Formats: sequence, C-alpha cells, structure tokens
Amino acid sequence: FLAMEQFKPIDATTNPSLILAAANQKKYAHLIDKAIQYGKKSGTTLTEQVSTALDITCVLFGKEILNIIPGRVSTEVDARLSFNKEASIEKAKRLIALYEELGVNKDRVLIKLASTWEGIQAAKELEEKYGIHCNLTLLFSFAQAVACAEAGVTLISPFVGRILDWYVTNTDKKSYESKEDPGVLSVTKIYNYYKKFGYKTVVMGASFRNTGEITELAGCDFLTISPKLLEELEKSNVSVRKVLTVETAKKSDLQKISLNEAEFRWLLNEDQMATDKLSEGIRKFAVDVRKLEKLLQEKIQS
Repeated sequence: FLAMEQFKPIDATTNPSLILAAANQKKYAHLIDKAIQYGKKSGTTLTEQVSTALDITCVLFGKEILNIIPGRVSTEVDARLSFNKEASIEKAKRLIALYEELGVNKDRVLIKLASTWEGIQAAKELEEKYGIHCNLTLLFSFAQAVACAEAGVTLISPFVGRILDWYVTNTDKKSYESKEDPGVLSVTKIYNYYKKFGYKTVVMGASFRNTGEITELAGCDFLTISPKLLEELEKSNVSVRKVLTVETAKKSDLQKISLNEAEFRWLLNEDQMATDKLSEGIRKFAVDVRKLEKLLQEKIQS
C-alpha cells in the first residue's frame, strides 16, 4: 500500500501469493480480523465460514487498494476452479456481490481468471451476461491471446518474466538482450495482433524480471510493475521511448485466425513452455490459496 501511495499507479492487481504474504504481516491484521468476523457471522459450517472468510479477505484487500488508486483492482478467482467454467462464474459473481456490499461499484473491479479454455469461456459469459469485467491471467501463448480476443474479455495479462525463466532453465541460452527476450517478443506479437485487427481487449504486460523488459514494451496499453522495479525505473537515467505503436502493429504481417476448443487445446499442447508455465502457475496459486485457507481456519477455530 505504501508503494502505491509513492508511485501513484492507475490500476493495481492482487493474487493469492500477494494476499498470503500480506496476511502474514502485522500491519494487515485488522483486515484478517474483519474477514474472520465476517466468515463466522455468514457461515453455519466451518467449511462455509472459511470459504466466506477467504472471499472477503480478497475483497477487503482490494477495497483498501481502491482507497488509494483512481482506477481498477484485479481480484482473482480461486485457482482450483481453473477448469470449471460454471464454478468460476459463480465465484466471480460472489466476489462482485461482496464488493458491492462494501460500496464498491463493479466497474472498479476486474475479475482475474486463469487463461484456460474454461476460464476464457467463463469470462466471455461474465462479460456478456453480467457486465462483469475480466482480466485473463497466466497467459503465455499466442493461442490463449487469440481465444481471449475472440471472447471479448476486457483485459489480458500476458506474462513476460516467467516466459524468460522457462527459456533460461530449459534451453542452452542463459541470457538475452531485452529486445530479443522471448517474453518481450510474445507480448509484442500479441499487442500487434490486437491492434492490427481492432480488438478492444486491453493488453497489460505482467511479470517482469528487469527494467529492460519494461522499456522494450513501452507503448503497451498497460504494464503491471512491482514496486521494486518501479523504484529502479525512477532512479534510472535512461530515457524511455515508445516502442509499441498502433501504426507499427497495422504494418505487421500477422494473419487473423479463429480458434475452436479443439484447436485451442492442440496449439496450447504444442507449446511446451506455455503448457508448463500455465500448469505451474495454477498449481502455485492453488498452494497459496490452501495456505491462506489454513491460516483463516486456524483463526476461526482459535
């Protein structure tokens, strides 16, 4: 929260890992206490109480962020629902209802869903049927980006640093110039495709390992940057030039494609990096959700 007050971003995002880290800090104990009280009051069984406390924890942290920033906050649907379209829709509606209960308009919230086929289709329905805006995360491949564009989602978060991590770990090449960074190339292609074919979905590059990745994506609709890298950028003397532009995108030789479920699954399966990182990302978020649940359950029972 202090970093937000310092750097004054427009939008902000949360995820299970960030909330778990914050929940273990004394300065946020009042939010956890509030969540415990709400959970106890709202559920009859322990399972219900923990589930409600988990949801309201995410929403309370989101509301705190909205007190600081002028734009929108992204709140994530439980990663364990990543392959369940209907359950994802219900969870998203529940989170929005909790925000509205706290006086937050749904237009200030983006519901974060993993970019699985089910997550993308859940987002499509949430956008079209309920006017709930969605942010599709854990996006590592062009196929995922195409499916999101076709679904008409509000925003995507294509990852940069985690793509670089995979190539460094799984290939002989151990270092990259920023402009040849595979994560930078991935987001550049997605941005160019969206702009060339007039998709309204916002491209928000995410997960950066260094400031070079950030400056090579200057001009992207949005970038979500950690406080540490924001600080480095602030101290840097390097002038930032606009790299991504609609004009350049329109001149790219990208061809428009359309994907059904079978084609999406095949292309994702053919992309070893994207398959590995999507799977790993879902598992890691699920681990942190379970840890947060355990923490809340212990407090409810104490």
